[in-house]
Amino acid sequence: MNISLPEALKTFVEQQVAERGYGTSSEYVRELIRRDQDQQRLRALVLDGAASAPAGVADAAYFDGLRARIGSPVEE
Repeated sequence: MNISLPEALKTFVEQQVAERGYGTSSEYVRELIRRDQDQQRLRALVLDGAASAPAGVADAAYFDGLRARIGSPVEE
C-alpha cells in the first residue's frame, strides 16, 4: 500500500519518526492504526456496557469484596 501525503503532513511524519524513535514512517503509521483499533474496541466495550442492564451497586462493599478475592490490601 502506498500513501500520498501533502508536504506538510510528510514533514510532520518525518519529525515524529525522528523524535519518537521509530525506524521508518511505516512503523509510525502502523502504530497510529493500532491505536485507532484500540480506541474503537474500547469505544465498543463502553457502548456495550452502557446499553447493558445494571448489574448491581458498585459501592464500598463491592470493592472490598473484589479486593478480598484478589488478596489486595485496602488503600486509605
